[in-house]
Amino acid sequence: MKYSHTQMSYPMILITLIVWALFMWAQFVTRLEPTSANSGANFGVTAVMVLAVLALASFITIQVSVDERFVRVKFGYGLFRKRFLLSEIKSAKVVKSPWYYGWGIHYWLWPQMWIYSISGLDAVEIVLKNEAVYRIGSDEVEKLEAAMTRSIT
Repeated sequence: MKYSHTQMSYPMILITLIVWALFMWAQFVTRLEPTSANSGANFGVTAVMVLAVLALASFITIQVSVDERFVRVKFGYGLFRKRFLLSEIKSAKVVKSPWYYGWGIHYWLWPQMWIYSISGLDAVEIVLKNEAVYRIGSDEVEKLEAAMTRSIT
C-alpha cells in the first residue's frame, strides 16, 4: 500500500458517548417504572437507539488509503465507504473548506461536490475526468495529496 492514514474525531467520540449515556439513562428509567401493560423498554425504541449509536460511532474515524489502483475512503468500521479509480482522477489539490461545509458525508450544491470529512477544515479536492468533485478531509493533507499526485501522473 502506498499511503494509509486513519484520522480520529474526538468531538464525534464525545457526541457518541453523550448520546449513548442518554439512551442508557432512558432504558434505566423505563425499567424502573411499575409493571403495567405500557411500561418497560419498547423493542422498537431500543432498536432505534442501538442503530443511532452505531451510526454515530461509524463517524469516529476516517481511513484514507491510496494503493496501485484506488483511493479508498472508509468511515469507522466500514458501513460508509467510497473508492475512486486512480485512472479516473484528473487532479488533486489541498484546499481549506469553510466551516459551514460541515462534517460527514454529504452533497454540497454550490459549488457542486461531495464532501467526506469527520473533523477539521483541511481537505484534498479531487476532480474526476467526468468533472465530478470530491473533498476528502484529512489531518495529513500534504501527504495524501502527494500520494494521489504520484499515482495519477
